[in-house]
Amino acid sequence: MQIIWRKTADGNTYEDARVGRVFNHRRPQRYPLAVVKASSQDDIVAAVKLAIENNCRVAIRSGGHSWAAWSVRDNSILIDLGNYKHLEVDAKRRIAWATPSMTGKDINGVLTKEYGLMFPGGHCPDVGIGGFLLQGGMGWNCRASGFPGVVTRFHLDLVPYPKNGFRSSGFVYPIKHYHEAFRWVISITPDFDNDTEIAAVAQYPEGQDEICLFILFVTMKSSAEEAEKALAPAQETRPSGAIVEWFCQEDSLENQYINQAKANPERHRYCADNAYIHDDADVPAVLEEAFTTLPHKKSFALWFGMNPCSRRKLPDMALSMQSDHYFALYTVWEDEKDDPRCQTWVQDIMRKVERHSVGAYLGDSDFQVRKTRFWEDDNAQRLMEIRRKWDPTGRICGYLDKGDVSGTQGLTNAHEWKL
Repeated sequence: MQIIWRKTADGNTYEDARVGRVFNHRRPQRYPLAVVKASSQDDIVAAVKLAIENNCRVAIRSGGHSWAAWSVRDNSILIDLGNYKHLEVDAKRRIAWATPSMTGKDINGVLTKEYGLMFPGGHCPDVGIGGFLLQGGMGWNCRASGFPGVVTRFHLDLVPYPKNGFRSSGFVYPIKHYHEAFRWVISITPDFDNDTEIAAVAQYPEGQDEICLFILFVTMKSSAEEAEKALAPAQETRPSGAIVEWFCQEDSLENQYINQAKANPERHRYCADNAYIHDDADVPAVLEEAFTTLPHKKSFALWFGMNPCSRRKLPDMALSMQSDHYFALYTVWEDEKDDPRCQTWVQDIMRKVERHSVGAYLGDSDFQVRKTRFWEDDNAQRLMEIRRKWDPTGRICGYLDKGDVSGTQGLTNAHEWKL
């Protein structure tokens, strides 16, 4: 176990331990008392005892992909699990055991090649399963289907990897076709094949100066024939005017990870926010400004079709609230001088959009900036009661709200403009 104390470590060593594994290069000005680089369960136990001895809180980092860098907390013991990586697979039972810092790419790199299996982890390849699972992450093909402590291992149910039936169709429209193309994809989503992921993304294509609307269908079937049948309704009903398109192209999880990594480059600055838009809202109208006025060429806006899984009764889990329409902003830039402009753009967009929302997804939120709903009311109340029962002193860092004052009371789980 390696312990890097703020008071005694070399400045560069401490800074690397503090934020070296934080994905967002818009670094937080928060400083743990020490960072413990754990490589075993015994190290984790020792780190918690160290926090008790020093009468401070415990923060945990799995993958470091939190946009708001939740793991970096003032006057805490930060347990960094980056060196604690372990994966076991029981292919016959389709079960895997994995440590929290294992990423979707780590796990699926082994599962797909050696066992013909997969686990639907996060879209971005470097998202650790710790944060992904504990906040109810939305991963691959999610249209188809919190205890205060340190989790050391997850038991994962695996599914067959659809090697021959992993296919995609894509349509890139000039932004002038925004309304027609967006209304089309929304109209076909409810009755579309459940094993097909449907997304619309506003972005600047590489080398171009005009925003385009990219509509992507990714399906996971057992054969190419099934994939073609699943994707055919989009091909048959698509609006004219696409400048680029493909139908039922052979694809792979590895290729999708590459695309996601390009869209979410390392060593960049990020500001993300999101909302679940009301089912009966005029979604293209509500999101028009967000999709047509991106503040930087590396930024993008996303709509994700959740219907019909959004209409089911959700089980008792971290993700307890959804709507038919998931919307997110991923504002990406490089220079610190652009911070005010890019962050202000996000805040201005969300101030208008949030009034058409039922709440937001925990993983793409920053509680320091905006208050909203993340759970159904009963689930939120139960979660906070569990926290107060099992960690009454707030030893485990809670939700990072403005000023880091939520403590054992947790988040209010309400729209701030209604408070």
